[in-house]
Amino acid sequence: MAKINVSVIRQGIRGRLKVREETRKFYNGIFIDLGELVLFTGRVIKQMFQAPFEFREFAKHGFLLGNKSLPLVAVTGFIMGLVLSMQMHPVLADFGAQTLLPGVVAISMVRELGPVITGLICAGKISSGIGAEIAAMTVTEQIDAMEVSGTRPLSFVVASRITAATLVVPILVIFADAFSLLGSFLAVNIFEETSLTLFFNRSFSMMGFVDFLPSILKTIFFGFFIGLIGTYKGYTAGRGTESVGLAANSAVVSASLTIFLIDLVFVLITSIL
Repeated sequence: MAKINVSVIRQGIRGRLKVREETRKFYNGIFIDLGELVLFTGRVIKQMFQAPFEFREFAKHGFLLGNKSLPLVAVTGFIMGLVLSMQMHPVLADFGAQTLLPGVVAISMVRELGPVITGLICAGKISSGIGAEIAAMTVTEQIDAMEVSGTRPLSFVVASRITAATLVVPILVIFADAFSLLGSFLAVNIFEETSLTLFFNRSFSMMGFVDFLPSILKTIFFGFFIGLIGTYKGYTAGRGTESVGLAANSAVVSASLTIFLIDLVFVLITSIL
C-alpha cells in the first residue's frame, strides 16, 4: 500500500509540474509575441514615413479590401438595423415612445454596434486574407527575394496594406451605419407609415458631435490593428505550408480580441470625459 501511495503521489507531482511548465511556456510565448509585435510595429511605422511611398500598392489594396468587404458589411448593417428596430418597437410602444425609435437605433449603431460589428467582419475578412497572403509569400520565399533584390518588403508589402486597412475600415463603418438606418426605416414602416425625411430628422436630432468623434477615432484604430496583426502574422509565419492556415486563423483571433480591447478603452475614456 505504501509503494502504491508513493507512486500515486509522484505521478500527481509530475502532473502538476508539467501543467506549471506548460502554463509558463504559454505566458512566456504571449509576452514574447507582444514584444516582437511592438518591434515590428516600430519598423513598419518607420517605413511609412520613408520615401519612396508605395502609392500604387496603397490604392490597389485599398480598392480590393473595400470592394471585397462592402457587400458583406452592407448586408450585415441592413439586417442589424432591421432586426434592432423590430425588437425595440414593441418595447417602446408600451411606453408610448415609439417616435424615439429612429434616434435610439441611430445612436446604438453609430456609437457601438456599427463600429464593432464592422470591425469583427473586417477582422475575419481583411486580417485573415492579409495574413494568408503574406504567409504564402513567406513560404514561397518571395519576401526573401524582395530583400535580396533591394525592394523594401516592409514598405511594399506591409505598410501599404496597413495604410489601406486604416483608411478602408472607417469608410466601411459609415456604409454599415447608413445601411442600418435604411433597414431601420423599412422596419418602422412595417408598424406605421413614416416618410424618409421624417425618419432621418428623428434619427439625427438625438445625435451630436460627441457621438461621431469617438466612433470615427476608434474605427481608425480598428483598421490600423486589423492590418497590422494580419501582416505581422503573415510576415512571421513558419516555412511549412500549414503555416498559411495558422497565420490566417491566428490573425482573426488576435484582431477580434484587439477590437474588443480598443472598444473597451474608448468606452472607458468617453465615460470619464
